[in-house]
Formats: sequence, C-alpha cells, structure tokens
Amino acid sequence: MTSTVNLGAPITIAALGKQFPSEQGPVTAVAGLDLEIAAGEFIAVVGASGCGKSTVLRMLAGFESPTSGRLEVGGAPVRGPGPDRGVVFQDYGLFPWLTVQENVAYGPRQTGASRRDAAARAARYIELVGLTRVANRFPQQLSGGMQQRVAIARVLCNEPAVLLMDEPFGALDALTRGSLQRELERIHRETGTTTLFVTHSVEEAVYLADRVVVMSGGISHGTAGHVQAVVPVQLDRPRDVNDAAFTDHRRRISALIEH
Repeated sequence: MTSTVNLGAPITIAALGKQFPSEQGPVTAVAGLDLEIAAGEFIAVVGASGCGKSTVLRMLAGFESPTSGRLEVGGAPVRGPGPDRGVVFQDYGLFPWLTVQENVAYGPRQTGASRRDAAARAARYIELVGLTRVANRFPQQLSGGMQQRVAIARVLCNEPAVLLMDEPFGALDALTRGSLQRELERIHRETGTTTLFVTHSVEEAVYLADRVVVMSGGISHGTAGHVQAVVPVQLDRPRDVNDAAFTDHRRRISALIEH
C-alpha cells in the first residue's frame, strides 16, 4: 500500500509536576520531570509500578491536568484531550455493535468526514494493520491480538501527530505480543507518528524505542516520580532480542530499575 506518512509533532515536558489530594494533604506523584521528544521519535517509558509512568501519559493525553510545569505538543500547550493525540490502552475499548470497518471509521465520521471518505480512510489503516480480510467482522469474532490491531487502526485513522500507548500489549500471550511489537515497529516506520509507549517490559522497550526513559520514585515509594535516566538505543532495525548488544541494553536498563 502507499505509505500513510504523517510527520509527528515534537513534545516538550518541562519541570512537570502532579499532585493528588488525600486526607493527609497533597501527595506528589510526579515532580521536576523534563523531557524533549523529537518529531517522529519513538520513546518507551519504563519503571517500577507506581513511579508515575501512566500519570505522565494521561497528562499528555489531556486526561489529567499538571499541577506545575509546562507540557506542549507541536509547540502548543496541552489543555485537554485533542485530535492531535491518540491514545491506546490495554483495554481495546472497541464498540461491540460495530464491525471492524465501522469501529475504525468512527473517529473521522465524528469529526465530519463523509461516509465515503471515512470508509476509504478506514480501509487504508485496516490494511496497514493487516486486517482487511476481517473488516466486516465484529470485535467478539476476533482474537485479542486482532482486537488490539483494530484499536491501533482506529486511533491512527484520526491521523494524530502523537500516539500515546499505555501497556497496550500487557494482556496478550507472548507469541501475539511479539507479533504486535513487530507490527508496531513497521507501522511507526511507515507513519512517522511521534510515539510515547509505557511498558513494564524492558525487552519490549529496547525492541521498539529510539530512547528508553527510566522513571523511579512515585507515590508507592514515598518520593515523587522522576526521570532517573534516558538510554539511547542505537541498534539496527529490525532488532534481534538474542543479539549481544540487545542483551547489554536490556541488562543496563533492568539494573537502573532495580537500583
């Protein structure tokens, strides 16, 4: 198919902080977080549970408001959810009463595209994720991995500049997860969408990312979540998980998380 190139937008995170209220007073989940993400870059965020990974993603999505600091996408402040950002969660969130094609076309239809234009756009992204042959099936007729592909196609069909993914493959079996990792790597190469990918899997992060952001601290650790290290992954693609250089990256990042 013809490449659906959509050059991503840069992201600026500066002195970002987030507090949540509690009976004992405000609790700081994230503090002093700084990160510059280039347009089209793939960033993976790893760290122990409770370190603030998902909180940062939700602030970028506009679902949570920062308590302090600056958060910009494409040079514009994030003030809430917007069409420039698409979000994929572990829960597929598909409409069970709609077919694959109708699920993927839903976003463009909601923003005013004609039925014909929305269908044509949906067909491109359904092909991109390799599901053309099941376009007329309903979600319950698909495997978990196929449903997650539909969820990714549905977000991409809105042609966002930024793709935010929160543990999207966490509930899948190892074989399906590996297959979707390869698919996502290809999709990112073809679309150029800036991607922030939250995961607990260091191997997944090293396989997919241009850089891996290691976070530490967080509410469950009694300190504010913050960036501990940013590790560039300068390995040729496609990456071999059994390669010595790949293993070195995985060990280094795992050590940072553990310590």
